[in-house]
Amino acid sequence: MVAKPEPRREAPPLNVQKLSREGSLSLNVADQLERLITDGSIHVGERLPTESGLCESFGVSRTVIREAVAHLKSLGLVEARRGVGTTVLRSTPAEAMPAKRIRPTTVEDILHVLELRLNLEPAAAALAATRHTEDDRRDIEQCHAAFVVAREQRTLARNEDFAFHRAIAVATHNPFFSVLFEQLNTSAIPRAKLVSSEVNTASSNSYLSRVEQEHLEVVEAILARDPQAAHDAMRRHLVRARETYQQFQIGR
Repeated sequence: MVAKPEPRREAPPLNVQKLSREGSLSLNVADQLERLITDGSIHVGERLPTESGLCESFGVSRTVIREAVAHLKSLGLVEARRGVGTTVLRSTPAEAMPAKRIRPTTVEDILHVLELRLNLEPAAAALAATRHTEDDRRDIEQCHAAFVVAREQRTLARNEDFAFHRAIAVATHNPFFSVLFEQLNTSAIPRAKLVSSEVNTASSNSYLSRVEQEHLEVVEAILARDPQAAHDAMRRHLVRARETYQQFQIGR
């Protein structure tokens, strides 16, 4: 006799915050759920609340919840099965990497460019926070929105990433920042140096979701006219990129 499937027990309410309409709603939901999983509030083997329960907890649509759960799946944190629900698989996310492998000479070039950017762009972000005009504000917001769309369309968002950083350079109103970025062109973006066979398609969207969140932190600091926060957010963003690509160095 075939055993009947165990009835799904409703998960207890989550201690989460309803969201404002600013930023990426799905990433905000995913971030809150990720924190609950990594801090042990939701244990490995437990199920998340139902889709409708999550909608009610966060005050968002089913589409937002589905995108958030897809993000958690890309991190290897959860598994979603029809008729069973979404189950927590692990308490720490699998690291999202932009590439499967990178040629040694390419890694060296990427790290050299990131070293240059680390010594310039945090200062540019701080200047942009102080000097940006309404036109600059619009351009930075539009470039960030274009990056989000490109990421959601599962592209590598290389051009959109470059345009975002160039918009910040322009907002310094120091023409030499802009000239430098124009000379670097898309080679400023590490992913632009990767050939198709090197790209990690399985985790690239998860990796770019992290980039998107880091960009949002830079945008918010600049538009708040907080130069120190803008400097620090940009530095964190570039340091994380450097640490990611350092892992492809031979002998590490």
